[in-house]
Amino acid sequence: MAKTYDVLVIGTGTAGQTAAYALNEKGLTVAMVEHSDRPGGTCALSGCQAKKWFYEGAETVARSRHLEKIGIVSPAVASWPQLRDAKNRFTDNVPGGTVAGLKEAGIDLIKGRGRFVDQQTIAVDQQTLSARFIILATGATPMTLPIHGIEHAIDSSAFLELDDLPKRIIFIGGGFISFEFAHFAVRLGLPDTHCTILEAGPRPLGPFDAQMVGLLSDASADEGIDIHCEVSITGIQKTDKGFMVSTQNGNSFEADLVVHGAGRVPDIDALDLDRAGIEHSGRGINVDPHMLTTNSTVYAIGDCADTIQLARVADAEAQVAANNILSRQNSTDQAAAMDYSAVPAVLFTYPQYGMVGKTEQALKDEGVKYRKSAASRLSWPTYRRLGLRSAAYKVLVDLKGQVLGAHIISDNATGLVNTFALAMKNRIAVNDLYNQNVMSPYPSRESDIIYMLRPLLA
Repeated sequence: MAKTYDVLVIGTGTAGQTAAYALNEKGLTVAMVEHSDRPGGTCALSGCQAKKWFYEGAETVARSRHLEKIGIVSPAVASWPQLRDAKNRFTDNVPGGTVAGLKEAGIDLIKGRGRFVDQQTIAVDQQTLSARFIILATGATPMTLPIHGIEHAIDSSAFLELDDLPKRIIFIGGGFISFEFAHFAVRLGLPDTHCTILEAGPRPLGPFDAQMVGLLSDASADEGIDIHCEVSITGIQKTDKGFMVSTQNGNSFEADLVVHGAGRVPDIDALDLDRAGIEHSGRGINVDPHMLTTNSTVYAIGDCADTIQLARVADAEAQVAANNILSRQNSTDQAAAMDYSAVPAVLFTYPQYGMVGKTEQALKDEGVKYRKSAASRLSWPTYRRLGLRSAAYKVLVDLKGQVLGAHIISDNATGLVNTFALAMKNRIAVNDLYNQNVMSPYPSRESDIIYMLRPLLA
């Protein structure tokens, strides 16, 4: 006989745990299913949390190098093994902490890989489980690349476990992973470390603003990161000197290490979604704004859903799904919905690139009339005293002064772009945003926002 719960959550990452705890606190019986022997999810174990240990070191080294000859005599030198060990002291505690937290809360943890038997029943190895509601939070996995010799490339998780960094590294794919890890390598590796990014498309970082990506690419090249676009890789071969990556046009690239940085795809193949009447594609599980799938009792959240793959988006989706389950459990009509119009995203390179809202090309394609304020290679005192010559910004507003998009290249793009995200969420027009920022702590990156906004004042 199937064991029954109010809610069954598949996946113990940040999305799954956020939903599970929210529902458990309201008195619902909740169980979580996890096939990995290291519960806790990608973000904590090998993604957004884990990589920040390396980012902090890379930022310190980069900043001190920029300050050389304007106050810093000896730039910082990093130890990759020490950073890795510090990261592992954090990540090694995640699985145990996850298990202990669930046990203390009274949430059952069921080990194994779940798959649908029918619309409301999940099989986990030899167990059969049923629930009034099911939440899918299985995350994502590195995409499969149809490249001969791809077994010679390591994935992003393995990269963060390396004992040392070699001098020559090739990254396949021009997305988040490749850019961030290349910036880590040239700051945390040997002085003459060189990285190459090979992108199949016409340009890297497709979701970001093309002009700003160009500026970041120039800054990356200055640090020893070469970027090649429209590259079709035909094979990876191991050689006496390392590895040879061959391309369709006859070119080849040599390296000591090849890293698969071409992104991740929803981890949904093992779920047997068709048995439950759940529509899906290669982009993920189809969901409506309430995070409900085409099965009226099943929700999908986080990277397994066809939405934006970011940790905080996953947490927000988890809250929406949990709130809607609670409403249905209590027979109330208060449906919560996701709003993706002002989702900030930050690329943790150095400098960082943060964006929120629309790119300029998207506005053009949609025929939206807009005004913009933009500048590159900023020489404001905040950057001159840091020795950062690649800072840039672009702010896009509609004809009424509402922010449509903001793009920041800076050493503190996280804080700056979040200000614009809040302005978008709260419908604060640029005139009001300017006035609210006049008394920002000065001089700071945040106080520079008034310089960005001044050309847009009505």
